[in-house]
Amino acid sequence: MKQLYLILLCSILFFSCNTSKKDAVDIHQYTNLLAQETSPYLLQHAHNPVDWRAWNDQTLEAAKKDKKLMIVSIGYAACHWCHVMERESFEDSAVAAVMNKNYINVKVDREERPDVDQIYINAVQLLTGSAGWPLNVITLPDGRPVWGGTYFKKEDWVNALEQMQKLYTQNPERLFEVANNLEEGIKSMDLLPLNEENVDLKNYNTDEILSQWQASFDNTFGGPNRAPKFMMPNTISYLLRKAKQSKDTGLLEYVTTTLNKMAYGGIYDHIGGGFLKV
Repeated sequence: MKQLYLILLCSILFFSCNTSKKDAVDIHQYTNLLAQETSPYLLQHAHNPVDWRAWNDQTLEAAKKDKKLMIVSIGYAACHWCHVMERESFEDSAVAAVMNKNYINVKVDREERPDVDQIYINAVQLLTGSAGWPLNVITLPDGRPVWGGTYFKKEDWVNALEQMQKLYTQNPERLFEVANNLEEGIKSMDLLPLNEENVDLKNYNTDEILSQWQASFDNTFGGPNRAPKFMMPNTISYLLRKAKQSKDTGLLEYVTTTLNKMAYGGIYDHIGGGFLKV
């Protein structure tokens, strides 16, 4: 009996150890073109039922050839609401059916393509007054934006897609008008006026600003007193310098708490130790 048990155990171990990577891939019901990418964020969506494509010349040519609107969805691996929208919408086969039927669907990692992200975040800021991630934009086949926003609930997302497709079918001139106006607006946002004022930044008093800022500090868990707690390295760097210059022990303690919580959570340089200075 003991020998039979050992034989069965060895058989199980043999077959489990010899399961190929291909077998592991085959268990996914869906696989799209993002499986060919290297970005962790894009690979995260490689098995969505949405026919995602990466941002490249082939994708843009396909949109022009098929004369389809594009959905350009931008995010990054550490984005909380990006994961939420994926779970609620992009993993839903019914939502994917609407997206795949009428649109060329493009996923962009903002950390891999900040140039693409900047264009569309400017567009959404012009359209809605604010922007963030996930950033979801509908564009003409030539890539010019006509509509967009950030996180959408599933029902709102599907409704918006159906309405935009209906408008594109029945009144495309309206969308081209929006695209032209947005194009001019985006171009004007990149024009910086010449500042001729002489501001003494070295002696600029920031005490009042810092006093208001401190009301949003989380002195127990670090970072801002809200969720999610986005990492803001420039903010931490400034507060650390300010604490040292003004010998503010309370501010120094807050910065130390923030950094400790980040380190305990695994956000640090695992090879060299400490935090990477980018």
